[in-house]
Amino acid sequence: MSRIAQVIVLATYADEVMEPLTRPDASRSWQGHFRPLDLFVGGWVIEFNRVGPRSGLLDHLASLPWPNPERVQVLIHDEEDDCFGLWMIHDGSLVEIPLPRTQRYHAQSPPDEEFAPSPGYLWRTDTGTDVPTGLAPERRDPRPAW
Repeated sequence: MSRIAQVIVLATYADEVMEPLTRPDASRSWQGHFRPLDLFVGGWVIEFNRVGPRSGLLDHLASLPWPNPERVQVLIHDEEDDCFGLWMIHDGSLVEIPLPRTQRYHAQSPPDEEFAPSPGYLWRTDTGTDVPTGLAPERRDPRPAW
C-alpha cells in the first residue's frame, strides 16, 4: 500500500543548514529533497510517496549544526494520521512531543526486515471515532521509521 507523508521543518536562521537538503543526494538513507516554504520563519517541506525511502531522516536532521537547536520543530503528517505530530530536539535527538488529546497507535510489527518500519498512526482521542481494530500503543516497531 502506498502512503504519502509530509514533513515540515521549522527553524529560525537555518537557511545555511538546510540548503544542502534542498538538493537530491543519493548517499542519504532517505530519498528526496526539501523545498523552501515562503515563511517569515525558516521553513522547508518534503513529501514521501512510500514508506521505505524515509528511514534515517530524523537522525540526519538531529545531527545537523543548527544555530538554535532548541527552536527546531519538525512536523510530520502521514496520510492516515488525524493531525501533524511534533518532534523537537532534546538531548541531541529529535523526539516526538506528546500532544494533548492524541495517541500514537501501531499495528503488529512486521515479521522481518523485508518490510519498512511503520511510524504508526497519530489519532485524535477526543473525536469519538473508534481506533481501528488491531492497533495498540504498545505495539511500536523498535526500528526507526523516520
